[in-house]
Order: sequence, then structure tokens, then C-alpha cells
Amino acid sequence: MNAPVAPAETLRAALAALLDGLPARQAGQAVERLIANYRGTTPTDTPILRDRADVAAYAAYRMPATFEAVRSALDAFAAAVPEWAPGDHVDVGGGTGAATWAVSATWDGERPVTVIDWSEPALALGREVAAANPGLRNTRWQRSRIGTALTLEATDLVTVSYVLNELTGPDRAALVDAAATAARAVVIVEPGTPDGYARVIEARDRLVAAGFQIAAPCPHSAACPIVPGQDWCHFSARVSRSSLHRQVKGGSLAYEDEKFAYVAAARFPVAPAPSRVVRRPQIRKGQVLLDLCETDERLSRRTVTKRHGDLYKAARDADWGDAWPPADR
Repeated sequence: MNAPVAPAETLRAALAALLDGLPARQAGQAVERLIANYRGTTPTDTPILRDRADVAAYAAYRMPATFEAVRSALDAFAAAVPEWAPGDHVDVGGGTGAATWAVSATWDGERPVTVIDWSEPALALGREVAAANPGLRNTRWQRSRIGTALTLEATDLVTVSYVLNELTGPDRAALVDAAATAARAVVIVEPGTPDGYARVIEARDRLVAAGFQIAAPCPHSAACPIVPGQDWCHFSARVSRSSLHRQVKGGSLAYEDEKFAYVAAARFPVAPAPSRVVRRPQIRKGQVLLDLCETDERLSRRTVTKRHGDLYKAARDADWGDAWPPADR
């Protein structure tokens, strides 16, 4: 995989500049209000992000987490399609463009990008922040309603991150179908909650029905072996906390863990992981317990001990969400 051209540090610096002149108390209150809105009823005709102050505060708070979650999903996808890179990219509901940064961090080079969102202030700010990233110079910021009337032009890659939770059921289905019709590859990311996982599974089923192969996180394209209502599949990405994060959440740690669920699928051949670590590994004396989703469409727990030699060392280094076994084993 090529080296990132737009690291998280560059994005954080660009976001920090947005808050210059915006009082910390005002920024914190804006974030708290926006979080309450996002957790409330489904938006209708009024964008949640109303003006620049709203967008600047929320972008500084949420873009780093969205970036890290999407980049984690894209890293797993890229590992399953090592010879492929998108020639162009459409980010649906992308707002300020966090997913475009994640794509440019995953695959080197400049490509045509279109960000579609209903909020004009979010698009304007995304355009401003993107000026710090040379890989996003060829980006079009398009205001459009995300719903049943949405149509997309043919493209290599469509990303949809933290959007399905804002839509009604019919609009979610229409968006996934539009992405499946337009794209060679689709990556969808949602919050790592039971409801977020349910929306991802719904989208996964529609993509498979449309002829896509699942590249990640699943090691197969068959039905998910998790029993609905008993558990859910999700992963974690570590995010460096800004001063705004610490102010709003009242925490002292320099980081937080963003929980997310995702699916990455393609219309071309993929090489998914032999199995995927679906829980944080449990390291005990002389052994590591790995909870895995397997190629044979089942969940299993595998115990790796010192007797396994190099595989034991790899298990101690394994992380939640990793492919198993490592590619070099």
C-alpha cells in the first residue's frame, strides 16, 4: 500500500485553524447541541449544520474520528484488492469531506472527487479544509438531497460514512441501490452500535444481491453468522483528542476509541482475509484468545499458545479488526 499523502496530523492542523476566533465555550455548546440533534429524530428539510460556526465546531470535533474509522475500513479493503486503486471517487453525504481525506491517505495520487451533501455550509468548509491536501485539488463540492431521487454518475469508488443513520428506510435503500448501480466498489461506514451494525447488514445484503463480492471485514459473502439481537459486529479506531474533544467530553486522556461498523464490497475479484479478528484479543499467560469470523461462515474462538512459535508472537501483536493469520505467516 502506498504511503499516506494526507496524514491525520495535517487534517488536525487544518481543523484547528478553523476554530481561530471562535470562543471555546461557543464551540463546545455548538458541538453539544449538534450531537443532541444527531441523536434525535431523522432530519427533514433543514440541514443540521446551519452555518459556519456550527460546521467549524462539529468538523473539528468529528472529522478526525470519521477519518480514522473510514481509513481503517479502507485499509482492510485495500488489503483485499492490492492491485487496485480508484481512478475517481464519489463521497455521498460527505459533508466536510472526511472520507475524501481517508481515500487520499489510502491510495496515493490525485483523482477526480465529488462530495455530495445537503448542507451548503458543510460543503464550503470542506472545500476550505481540502486546500491543505494536494490530493484533493480536483474535488467538486455538490449540494444535493440524499434520498430516493438521488442518481450517481459512474465511478470507481463510492463512500457513504455516517449517513445511513440520518435517512429513512426507503432513502437508505435508494442510496445503497444508487451506489451499487454507479460504482465498481462501495465502502459504507456507520457507528459501531447495534443499530449501526443492522444498517450495515441491510446495505451488505443489498450489495450482495446486486452482484457485489464482500472484500471486508467479512471473509465471505454469505450471510453474517451473528444472530440478530444477540450481538453485533463492530471495530475500533484510535483517535487523538483535540482540546475541543477534551472540553466537550470532560476527559483527560489524549485519545479516544471510535467504534464503527462497515462493509466494503466490489464488482471485481477480491481476496478477503482468511478470517477476521472480531473482538479485542485476550492476552493471558502463555496464550492469546482470538475471536474470529471464519471463511466457513462461522464464528470461532482460537487459542494460540507459545507452542505455536511465530504464530504466537503474531497473535500477541494482533489487533481488533486485523486479518488472521497475518499475510506473512
